[in-house]
Amino acid sequence: MADRRPTLEDVAARAGVGRGTASRAINGSARVSERARTAVLRAARDLGYTPDAAARALASGRPGALAVVLAEEPGRGFEQPYLGQLLDGITAAAGTAGTAVALHCARTRGERATVARRLREHRTEGVLLLSTLPREPLAGLLRRDGVPTVSAGRPGGSAGGAADGAGYVDADNRGGSRRAVEYLVGCGRRRIAAIAGPPERSVGADRLAGYRRALDGRPGTVAFGDFTEAGGLLAMRRLLARRPDLDAVFAASDVMAAGALRELERQGRRVPDDVALVGFEDTAARRPTLPMLTTVHQPTECMGRAMVRMLLGSAGSDVREPVVCDTGLVLRRTA
Repeated sequence: MADRRPTLEDVAARAGVGRGTASRAINGSARVSERARTAVLRAARDLGYTPDAAARALASGRPGALAVVLAEEPGRGFEQPYLGQLLDGITAAAGTAGTAVALHCARTRGERATVARRLREHRTEGVLLLSTLPREPLAGLLRRDGVPTVSAGRPGGSAGGAADGAGYVDADNRGGSRRAVEYLVGCGRRRIAAIAGPPERSVGADRLAGYRRALDGRPGTVAFGDFTEAGGLLAMRRLLARRPDLDAVFAASDVMAAGALRELERQGRRVPDDVALVGFEDTAARRPTLPMLTTVHQPTECMGRAMVRMLLGSAGSDVREPVVCDTGLVLRRTA
């Protein structure tokens, strides 16, 4: 007998939450804690759960069914708060458009092939791809199969123009990081280090480029992290070993900044008196720090909405004009 299809109750039980909480997390409601959302999404991924309404829409092939694909590195959980913010925007915009949304998770090559096959067979109207991989092969598979796809962030290897045909919505990563470092320079900080993201990922490369542009030829010190809190902590430790007199740090994500803050406190550095710290993404509401983090705000929820608008507004077209959203500095307590 075929295996029973996992239900929402199964997801809730595995995540250790109530059915209502699981439903709200799956549907992108803001009324869910980041911890609960992470647990529910991980449970849905592990069980292979697809929401009933969206599954029926995809199976019927009727117009208006969108797929959200979370493609993450193996062994990594849903650590990034911005993923939840993107989902909030996506589900809100899809709801306004009367569109069903199905959630798919793809970690391995086999899972990506399975997801691509399902989406092709079910004639989904389009895919919203949320990937943490430096070069996401699923995007190419879907485009080859004629499945309209919009990515969160500039795909690796994309030059960034409409001629690439790669539809994506991104934040102004270079401009945001440049303004953050220029602010630190304007505050009198002279030994400004950076905790950069993986350079093979466009977001990591772009935020590092903004840091270097702001230094305008002045020497800088860079340590690389992996957009996790542990990665930020270890990168901060390396920076302090190499440059113990540093007086400011730009971290390419709030999650890495949280790790950096822990290491600064462990080594007795006062923030911001001894070392100023600026992050990127503005996820304070979902992942608060003490003191509150000065950071670059990116309109993540609006980016999710823009992804849906791009996908629904470009039906029948193979070329989608990229959208780059403005960023801005939010001054709090760490700089």
